[in-house]
Amino acid sequence: MANAIGVLETKGLVALVKGTDAMLKAANVSLAGPLKDSGGAYMSVQIAGDVASVKAAIDAGANAAGEIGTVLSAHVIARPSADVCAALCGEPKAAAKK
Repeated sequence: MANAIGVLETKGLVALVKGTDAMLKAANVSLAGPLKDSGGAYMSVQIAGDVASVKAAIDAGANAAGEIGTVLSAHVIARPSADVCAALCGEPKAAAKK
């Protein structure tokens, strides 16, 4: 289970790709799942890592994505529960509780 999970949601794929690239370059974080299409051009991605790294990465990603598109939301969840990890990251509950 990650110490923190960050979620970046944008309108459009290109803004999300730019934001994701900036997040992964800005701090020691990793993708916590695939890019997700919510419909209506709303796209999101989740990252995981320690709280400070995820916060720095989300800030960098939101700024980068906002340069070329619309950022709908950017949020950091510190110490997520196993259920949240399972829902967002696709981790099975048994693995998330280890």
